[in-house]
Amino acid sequence: MFTTRTTRSWDFLGLNHQMPSELLHGSKYGEDIIIGVIDTGIGPESRSLNDEGYGPVPARWRGECQVGEPWDISNCSRKIIGARFYTAGMDEETLKSDYQSPRGVNGHGTHTASTAAGSIVEAASFHGLAAGAARGGAPRARIAVYKSLWGPGSGSGSSATVLAAIDDAIHDGVGVLSLSIGAILDTNSFGALHAVQKGITVVYSAGNDGPMPQTAPWVITMAASTIDRSFPTVITLGNKQQIVVQNTRSSNG
Repeated sequence: MFTTRTTRSWDFLGLNHQMPSELLHGSKYGEDIIIGVIDTGIGPESRSLNDEGYGPVPARWRGECQVGEPWDISNCSRKIIGARFYTAGMDEETLKSDYQSPRGVNGHGTHTASTAAGSIVEAASFHGLAAGAARGGAPRARIAVYKSLWGPGSGSGSSATVLAAIDDAIHDGVGVLSLSIGAILDTNSFGALHAVQKGITVVYSAGNDGPMPQTAPWVITMAASTIDRSFPTVITLGNKQQIVVQNTRSSNG
């Protein structure tokens, strides 16, 4: 079984979206690149997925917007240009715990899609911390959703769902495939090879399972990185003494 993996990173890497002299500006912020996200589905209401200011869907796109509960054709847009979901090989209980549509129940797919291609959202913060602009690596790219992993928690999927998604993504016309998923046995690497042979860049997360998974020589394996900041917050002990510690949410969160 495959499971999922999990605003400041781009600036930390030198991809500042406000600097005309930098790479991101020169590449037009990834405009009209189509990124296929094979994950747990998506929540189209996220501000990072707003299609304001986008032109028509690129003519090379051949995909579709599948409907289901609760997802209709209006949930696709000029940002989320296509959406599919796959159930082959999944047990009935896992499927019942999720939406029978491209919509995801646990948020991981929304997270990874917005990391790759989230539109620029000004004045974003996390419970008041780290206020600034949130965005993806290619904020003007289009997103194609391939829901292959199911259920709450980390989500899980079968080789059948993942490989079917890769095949459809090739047909649909994506330029990049993002897979922040993994298993101890990398059984979908040959699906990725098929995509690469068709000119598609395939990007995997390195994950937390040692040096072997997701390391096929034809894919890009992306590791997590640290960040150059900390989040102080105050905690109050039982004796009313207060100390400052590092946390991921504010004292009032």
